[in-house]
Amino acid sequence: MMSDVLEDESDLSLTVKFLGRVEVVRPSGLQILEDAGQSLKTADKFNSEKAARNSKVHIFLTLSGIDILENKTKYLLYSCPLSTVSFCAVLRSSPKVFGFVAQHPASDKYHCYLFQSQKFAPVLVSAIGDAFQVSKKEHNVRGERDLVVEALRHKNKVLQRENEELKRKLAGQNIYESMPK
Repeated sequence: MMSDVLEDESDLSLTVKFLGRVEVVRPSGLQILEDAGQSLKTADKFNSEKAARNSKVHIFLTLSGIDILENKTKYLLYSCPLSTVSFCAVLRSSPKVFGFVAQHPASDKYHCYLFQSQKFAPVLVSAIGDAFQVSKKEHNVRGERDLVVEALRHKNKVLQRENEELKRKLAGQNIYESMPK
């Protein structure tokens, strides 16, 4: 159930079964995913997030983040910036199930998002991992560019001060040269 790549080559849109979101204690590890999967199997029927669970969702993956939308209405259920994603893998116990862990943007809590895809679980994990790596590299390049720009601004200020000082000296020298001796 993989839809085509969207307009931009860096965007990927997929339809998968959403198994649920579980708060986890650590940001990474296969055991965290396995435990989250187990807790979803034994989840309380009155769980507030039950409405979204076990339904088809649309995953929209870009270099900036992962958006999870309700399949029919395209209502945004969750949005996870890639900078908050700390782990992504296929479950060893269920090769059709994959998930990722992301930190909540406004707190220190981590959530595991689990999905099922009949054929594409490893491909999706790889795509999320690749997007994370590219996003991290672009962030680093932007950071390096910012440092270079800042260094150039500083050098420019130093040169402007030096230029002003030389102009003053030259103006002072011209005054003395133009005075009668």
